Amino acid sequence: MPVDLPVADDVLAAAARIAGHASVTPVLRSRVLDGMAGCELHFKAEHLQRGGAFKFRGACNAVWSLSGEEAARGVVTHSSGNHGAALALAARSRGIPCHVVVPEGAVAAKLANIERHGATVWRCEPTLAAREATCTRIQAGTGAQLVHPYADARVIAGQGTATVELVGQAGALNTIVVPVGGGGLAAGTALALAAVAPGCRLVLAEPAGADDTARSLATGERQTDLVPDTVCDGLRATLGAPNFALLRAWGTEVVVVDDAATVAAMQLAWQVLKQVVEPSSAIALAAVLAQPARFAGQRVGVVFTGGNVDLGALPWHG
Repeated sequence: MPVDLPVADDVLAAAARIAGHASVTPVLRSRVLDGMAGCELHFKAEHLQRGGAFKFRGACNAVWSLSGEEAARGVVTHSSGNHGAALALAARSRGIPCHVVVPEGAVAAKLANIERHGATVWRCEPTLAAREATCTRIQAGTGAQLVHPYADARVIAGQGTATVELVGQAGALNTIVVPVGGGGLAAGTALALAAVAPGCRLVLAEPAGADDTARSLATGERQTDLVPDTVCDGLRATLGAPNFALLRAWGTEVVVVDDAATVAAMQLAWQVLKQVVEPSSAIALAAVLAQPARFAGQRVGVVFTGGNVDLGALPWHG
């Protein structure tokens, strides 16, 4: 189903709508990491957001955008983790039902978050077709409104509020680096920059084993036939159609990062910043460290997107 593309003003409206529900997360600094990167890094700590990820922003905006009649029937989504937990938490903030379709093999820590926040969990086969079919069945039975993890205008606008907040906290930035999977945060960031920092460059960090965004922007057509193979479980989704349209219009750059560099950056975040971030988050720092010439001497915003790590399966322990 076609999705109306959000605009920059939608991000500003989302910021007003979720104020009082979403946390204002801090911006972290490190002289050690500045020295390693050769630039001034401003880390937006969205892993400290409610639910442990930036995803709460988009989910909250979607839930609180619903009319009273729509809200009463609840919401449904499919998610391997952070979006499902975020939607459950947002639904609980409004006192409405939430259904989350979770594929087999989801990260245990993320599944626990979804259940902790009170959602009804539905399991399915680990394919997009199975996810969508299960969502359709639940919608038919409940009347719940679908809130797609990234190809939803309300979600995209909500995710962009992290950058509005970051620019307000850190001041003028030359570049912002965010991870990209399905593209909700990436597209929302582009819209946010159009609203509050039009001269700021947007760079996306993408795993080498799931580089459909880089290929899509390079060819001018969405590349949807890749089978993802990356430690970044939150970035395995294929770039959404509305997300691609917004990113292509902005002229976004992509840095492709291998998993070893991402895991090394994750260790640095834990050791130097003392922050528990997941691989899908640490890849933004990895992108800066991988191509220092691209960022040399700049003021760079880096969005740490989530911290929901399975402590029983850390990537440096095999």
